[in-house]
Parts: sequence; structure tokens; C-alpha cells
Amino acid sequence: NAGSSSYEHPTQALLDIFTLRKSFKQLDGLRIMMVGDLRRGRTIHSLCILLRLFPGIKIIFSSPPQFSVKENIKKILSAAHIQFEETSQFRTRLKEVDALYMTRIQDEYDDREYIKIPSDQYDQYTLNKADLHLLKPTAIIMHPLPRRKEIDRNIDNDPRAMYWRQMRNGMWVRSALLAKIFKTEKAILDY
Repeated sequence: NAGSSSYEHPTQALLDIFTLRKSFKQLDGLRIMMVGDLRRGRTIHSLCILLRLFPGIKIIFSSPPQFSVKENIKKILSAAHIQFEETSQFRTRLKEVDALYMTRIQDEYDDREYIKIPSDQYDQYTLNKADLHLLKPTAIIMHPLPRRKEIDRNIDNDPRAMYWRQMRNGMWVRSALLAKIFKTEKAILDY
């Protein structure tokens, strides 16, 4: 999947962009909120790097303070003139967003970085079925999976829940990438 520890996950970013394009057709001007462990969540690092290519994107980061987005990502976005802001109160901003990108706490890195989060603080960054009325009818909910409790399982059947489609898109994007790398596009089409 071309992932690199807590730093990058480029194939996830490609399938995330594909999912956004399939959902909205036009990315320019979208408001995207990223929630959870933004410091160690490699998927959002790579996604931010790709999002800088789309003018007018606005990103809202929401995380516990110890998991806020890294400074290098903020610099990359600033250099590309992508607007972003940080908030610790994600629910108050849900009505504004077109895409909500939830992430899990990356506790596999806890031993190395010595960052722990109290479970009551973690609960402040979970999406519950009761929160759905705050989202636009046209908004989408994304997650790179696997998930824990950051998205209530009762949301899975909501038409705005795109994470299963997002996962399926990953198969197609990665297949296309392999076909491109190995120059087999024509052989696949001929087959």
C-alpha cells in the first residue's frame, strides 16, 4: 500500500481523492473536516498533500491537543494557499462540512511517542448517530479503516457513510496503479 509508518500513505490518499471525486465531481471549494489522531494518522498527511492541488479547498482539523496536525503539513498547506483551521469542538462545525474524514487513535505508536489519551477525551471525537442531523444531506463520511469506536456502527447504513465504498475504491485505485506501473493497461483491456 506504499505506507510509511506514521508519515505517509500515498495509495490511501489516491483512493480518498477518487472517493471525493466520485461523490462531488468537483473538489474545488469543498470544506473537509479531519477528526481524530491527526499527528500520527498517515492517511491525512498524504491526503493533505494531494488536496493542496485543488484551489479553494478548506480544511478543518479537529483533534485532542496532543494529536494535532504536524507543523510540516500546515506549512505545506500554507505554501499552497490552502485555508485551514484547527478546533477542538468538531460537532459545532459539522453543519459546514461537505466531507467528514474520521480517523482512529493510532495507539500502536504509543510506546514510541509516550502519548496516551484518556477515554473520556477520546469520546469527544466520536461520531454518533445523534450527530447525523448536524450534517448536510449531501455531506459524506469517510474513514480509512480499520475503525474502532470513532464512528458509531449504527451510522453504517446512512447513505452518507462512504467508508465501505472508499474501501472498495481502494481495490480499483491500487489495481490501476499496479497496471500503470507494470505497463499492462492494454493487456488488461484486451483481455
